[in-house]
Amino acid sequence: MADALKNPSETDLEAVLEGGGGVPGVIPAQLDRLLNFGASFSFWPLLFGLACCAIEMMSCAGPRWDIARFGMEAMRASPRQADGMIVAGWISVKMAPRVIRLYEQIPDPKWVLVMGSCATSGNIWNTYNVVQGADAIIPVDVYVPGCPPRPEALWQGLELIRDRVKQGRHAYDGMRTIPARVAIGE
Repeated sequence: MADALKNPSETDLEAVLEGGGGVPGVIPAQLDRLLNFGASFSFWPLLFGLACCAIEMMSCAGPRWDIARFGMEAMRASPRQADGMIVAGWISVKMAPRVIRLYEQIPDPKWVLVMGSCATSGNIWNTYNVVQGADAIIPVDVYVPGCPPRPEALWQGLELIRDRVKQGRHAYDGMRTIPARVAIGE
């Protein structure tokens, strides 16, 4: 068996290249797809609650909705241990540099979920001191609407993040500049 793998005959190579056969005991796959599949079942978001939406985010980790079944219960307080960020609540102009700093400290690849009308669009806080949408400062992958959104809606948003992790897609794919880097002057 080992000799056949080390020195395959021309007919064996032709069969593998044509797709008619394969190497016994080997499943062809792309490494990045395997890694993305594994990472999708261990998404650890950064715990970052800014307003009332954070209460709904915390209840999603409770016994009734229990996101621990899907490997997402490890909400990290350190951005260097997180895979992504859940922005729960409105972002004030004073807090925006900290949001940018935390986003930049999350290692690549990273995903961002924004929950609540205030974080999505500013909602009723159309004032000088509230950022009108988190996508003005960081790239956002998934928006969860509501004021505040129910835990089921957050769960659905996390499932959408899981799909993006499996596909290896990010909000910052194809962007020339990330808004956060422009905001801090890079």
